[in-house]
Amino acid sequence: MKKLPVLLALSVISAALLAGCGGSGKTDSTELRYASMKDIRNINPHLYLGEMAAQAMVFEPLVVSTKDGIKPWLAESWTISPDGHTYTFRLRQGVKYSDGTPFDAESVKLNIEAVLQNKVRHAWLDFTNEIASVDAPSPDTVVLKLHHAYYPTLTELSVTRPFRFISPKCMKSGSTKDGVTCLSGTGPWVLSEHKQNQYAVFTANPSYWGAKPKLQSVRWTVMPDAQTMLMALQKGEIDLIFGSDGDQITSDTFAKLQKEGQYAVLASDPIASRAVLLNSNPKNAPVTADPAVREAIQRAVNRKAITEGVLNGLESPAETLFAKNVPGCDVPLKPRPYDPAAAEKILRSDGWQKGSDGIYIKNGKPCEVTFWFNSNNTQEKAIAEAIQSDLAKVGIRMNIRGEEKQAYLDRQRTGKFDMQYSLSWGAPYDPQSYFSSWRIPAHGDFQAQTGLPDKALIDREITSLMTEQSETKRAAMIRDILTRIHDSAVYVPISYSRTKAVYRTSLSGVGFRVSQYEIPFEDMFFKNAK
Repeated sequence: MKKLPVLLALSVISAALLAGCGGSGKTDSTELRYASMKDIRNINPHLYLGEMAAQAMVFEPLVVSTKDGIKPWLAESWTISPDGHTYTFRLRQGVKYSDGTPFDAESVKLNIEAVLQNKVRHAWLDFTNEIASVDAPSPDTVVLKLHHAYYPTLTELSVTRPFRFISPKCMKSGSTKDGVTCLSGTGPWVLSEHKQNQYAVFTANPSYWGAKPKLQSVRWTVMPDAQTMLMALQKGEIDLIFGSDGDQITSDTFAKLQKEGQYAVLASDPIASRAVLLNSNPKNAPVTADPAVREAIQRAVNRKAITEGVLNGLESPAETLFAKNVPGCDVPLKPRPYDPAAAEKILRSDGWQKGSDGIYIKNGKPCEVTFWFNSNNTQEKAIAEAIQSDLAKVGIRMNIRGEEKQAYLDRQRTGKFDMQYSLSWGAPYDPQSYFSSWRIPAHGDFQAQTGLPDKALIDREITSLMTEQSETKRAAMIRDILTRIHDSAVYVPISYSRTKAVYRTSLSGVGFRVSQYEIPFEDMFFKNAK
């Protein structure tokens, strides 16, 4: 595992931070300067082209997911028919879009119909396929009728996209799938300026119906890498770094800053599952298509070393794809402890023989695989290097290839990979919405599972799960799905990830939402701000 370059970079950063003035250096103000590697791009709430955190600042849902379950938001209350097919929502009155248009039942109807015009794109969220009709019998009443009783209805209405609401005046002939003419939502923030790939400025919505943001504005600044962000923090150019994975701040850097105490640092509770996909499709991945090779890799990866080394003990090793506290996922699955000797025994029993170079061979071909990762994410690279070292010890040659994010995503869609990094979506998506996406060819999970003999059965069971009203039967279905996936060895569980924040000590109110994709800027403020 090549740790030296990372440590050298951290030493340079550390010296700069200690030479600076830590949490001071900025006159307290009401503008928060946030750094991200990603531009906000197109934040049309009905598409997937923009940053979710930015979309959530401007556009709101009918209901929200909290640690205490689903709570009212733009809908004050709702009732569900005895057969589970009809949801009647009473809307909050007096709410307006930022362009002054009233938020009413007709605007909700138009938004939902606009989403349904692009149903194929939203197929990963099975709720879109279940909507039979939407009606607005009065200005404050929306009636949603479903084809079946769909148990995740309220949860999937709460997620960041696509069921968020934009002013009808922004739509193009009642549609949003081909773009919008403005970005007026009901949320606490208004996008007031955007210079592509440089910055965006969000200002507090003066007509917001709820608790007003404590800040006047948020400046979202695009920076190319984590080191640049940290240096900008030291220079007083930014106030906050916040992210759900290593493309914002690595665990190495986070742990070092936490130890030095120059800045405030915060980590969420475990929020999602970090894993590696092993492709089972013999056409695209002939080596990992061999179940024995997948089993051997499971036993060869030292999860404890990765979590303690690469992740600096900030995350706990994962024995299963989902943590036991994920709804429905407390399932008895047989763990695969780290055991290099057992890994080699599995390979030999499958007919692999070790060559003179120490790499196993079968039918004249070496046991050689390639791990593809997002080159913008230094943490993914560090994890890949650790796994590369582990596999070399058991006679498996693993190549590492980094790609720009779009190329990496394109590779997921085509399934042309042996191994790829995987991060589940966390609450409120796990497990039901994440399961649902496994049936969509554009997702790496689908592609990795295509070589499984029971793939069709798993997909059918996921479809049935979504409309099963018996909790007992749903629990049995989830148990069967998780057991089949675990036994297939398509996922190598690594750890349960945490969202991390590093910020100036003058900033207060930093915290986390249930979803790892949202940032609660409206709760933040500077101490003694005038």
